[in-house]
Amino acid sequence: MKKFITIFSLFLIVFFVPIAALADDTPTPSPTTDPNSQTSSIGDCSDNHISVADCPGFLQGKVDQLHGQETTLTQTIAVMTNQINLTQARIEATQEQLTELEANIQTATTKITTLNASLETITQVLLKRIVATYETNNLEQTQAVLASTNLNDLVERSSYLKIVQAHDKKLIYDTQQAQTDYANQKGIFEAQKLKAEQLKQSLQTYSDQLAQQQQQKQALLTQTQGDESTYESLLSEAKAQLAGFSNFVNSQGGATILSGQTVCDGWGCYYNQRDSQWGNVALNNTEYSIASDGCLLTSMAMVYTHYGHRSVTPLTINSNPSNFAAYEPAYLLKTIVADGATSNRISSEIDSVLSGGDPVIVGISYDGGPYPDHFVVLISGSNGSYTMNDPFVANGHEIAFTDHYSVGSIREIDRVSM
Repeated sequence: MKKFITIFSLFLIVFFVPIAALADDTPTPSPTTDPNSQTSSIGDCSDNHISVADCPGFLQGKVDQLHGQETTLTQTIAVMTNQINLTQARIEATQEQLTELEANIQTATTKITTLNASLETITQVLLKRIVATYETNNLEQTQAVLASTNLNDLVERSSYLKIVQAHDKKLIYDTQQAQTDYANQKGIFEAQKLKAEQLKQSLQTYSDQLAQQQQQKQALLTQTQGDESTYESLLSEAKAQLAGFSNFVNSQGGATILSGQTVCDGWGCYYNQRDSQWGNVALNNTEYSIASDGCLLTSMAMVYTHYGHRSVTPLTINSNPSNFAAYEPAYLLKTIVADGATSNRISSEIDSVLSGGDPVIVGISYDGGPYPDHFVVLISGSNGSYTMNDPFVANGHEIAFTDHYSVGSIREIDRVSM
């Protein structure tokens, strides 16, 4: 009898203990340092002992506080600097989060793979054990009867057999349940992998933003020569031009969106700033739209097509932030790039340029003021009789200039050098 109990005890140790041990070995991410305990390396955050995780929120507050105060060059640079710091903080926080997540994923994946392999092996052993148990069930009961010395001995032997069988069934159930639990855990970590990919995309986006912001800051210093009075003069001119554009459009009944305006021929392509393809698009992500303030941008797109760049549209020029002034993001610079080609607007004289077969961009003052409030493309003519492509007038392809404006309203004359 003692011998039988010993054998039965060994059976429980062999078959039950490994499963219990595995079931308790729950795959958990490896411990990492709490990001809140790490101080950010970004200027203001470092000085104020702000954590990496909290730094973006801290700097966002500073950016929000300074927003709208860009009335001087110094203030504008300060806003740009804080925006750059904010983007750097976002990069730092995202990188730390990504590093922590990738470490957890690697640790958990290794555990899950090992545990699943062990569980599968033991499941197969237990399946065979249960099959063998049921196949020999009657034989074991017969042997128990024959080997029993008395009735009490028989009852004990039968009870042990039933306990063994019950354990077999429970072990296979527990093993399958453990496999399900680990499969669920694997699903959780697959979701973490997806999150890691999203973090990588965010990291790339922030890196691109940082490069652009740094370029804009440098462009501002270059364009203004770091001089406060130059900045004020350029900003005043840009705002006056944009206000003129808006006033002109309002005087013509507003920036109603049109359709079916584009016409391409041997000269190039005619575009209308109010075309539904781009009219509602913001000028360089500002409060201005192409429909309301995009006459110059649209005129330049037409000239590009005349010089063989047929793929250029107003959207092409608008998609490059470097084409706009750092001191006023909706103001188109005289030097721009589209379709890999750099162009410059150069002050010139109308008839001499048109006689050479080149177009001329002219700015007209509709209200009689000193600044242009609308731009059109003159494509042919001489001595005040000109044919134009007007980016605002509906179907303004090859129409007479003087049917809409006077020669005396011209305030700016540019040829485009490419």
